[in-house]
Amino acid sequence: MVDPILTVAPALVLLLVVELLVIRHRHQGSSNKSLDKKDISTSLAIGLVNQATSVLKVGSGAAALLVAASITPFHLPSGNIGIWILTLILADLAYYGAHRAQHRIRILWANHSIHHSSQHFNTSAGFRLPPLFFLTILNKAVYIPLALIGIPPPMILTAELIILLYQFPIHTEQIRMLWRPIEFVFNTPSHHRVHHGSNKKYLDKNYGGIFIIWDRLFNSYAHEDEVAQFGLTKNVDTYNPIKVVLHELSAIAADVRGTPRWRDRLGYAFAPPGWAPTARSGEDGSNFSASWTFASRVKKL
Repeated sequence: MVDPILTVAPALVLLLVVELLVIRHRHQGSSNKSLDKKDISTSLAIGLVNQATSVLKVGSGAAALLVAASITPFHLPSGNIGIWILTLILADLAYYGAHRAQHRIRILWANHSIHHSSQHFNTSAGFRLPPLFFLTILNKAVYIPLALIGIPPPMILTAELIILLYQFPIHTEQIRMLWRPIEFVFNTPSHHRVHHGSNKKYLDKNYGGIFIIWDRLFNSYAHEDEVAQFGLTKNVDTYNPIKVVLHELSAIAADVRGTPRWRDRLGYAFAPPGWAPTARSGEDGSNFSASWTFASRVKKL
């Protein structure tokens, strides 16, 4: 099974070329960090690595939806425009939930952080699609409820593709603010610059795929009111695509190996990025790590 992204890759590359020409025209005679050729090459290389695992990702997602569709008693018509609109809205809400979890659960962040690893912001960042297929289970599982309520799997997969493709052109600094009603409802370049910013006030904000309205509803919205510093809070200073892909998994492995307590090992893997055990004194005067539970973790999502 071929990843649909591959079929539209030429158009996405053309979009990148057009943007880079615009950047070059606007900054004639001056340097511009958005034209870092090595960074763009790294993004495109990661996109190729992602394609190498696409069969497993797309195939497993489609299989899960087909199984769900086969066991549900509900079957909605695929030719109804209202069902298409409902599918896109529900799929985008599911994407929001998965995306938020990817930022708040470190083992999932190990995969998603690849997308945030560029310190520049242009369309090439859209090619940094996480290739670690064994960590994309949640991404696909969130769409299963849509199949269970009777939405045909092809419609769900199409909606998922639309959500992903929508986000390619909003990876840009060349478009500032759009018409206010659009900015209120939809994800825009301004909102997505916030999402990719490593500024403290921008961290874990603006998760929406097509609609920013979910962030407004679930208290994860931030307005762009200062220049975004793109990249990670601790950047990976390499253009090696393999190192970029594996850097956070390696960091998790090192943290897990460095602590003897299973409670802390679970924290390093499943707590938010940046989590660390804090020592406090017990009744006997000894020090022990602060407790961490899945319940407290879920509460903060």
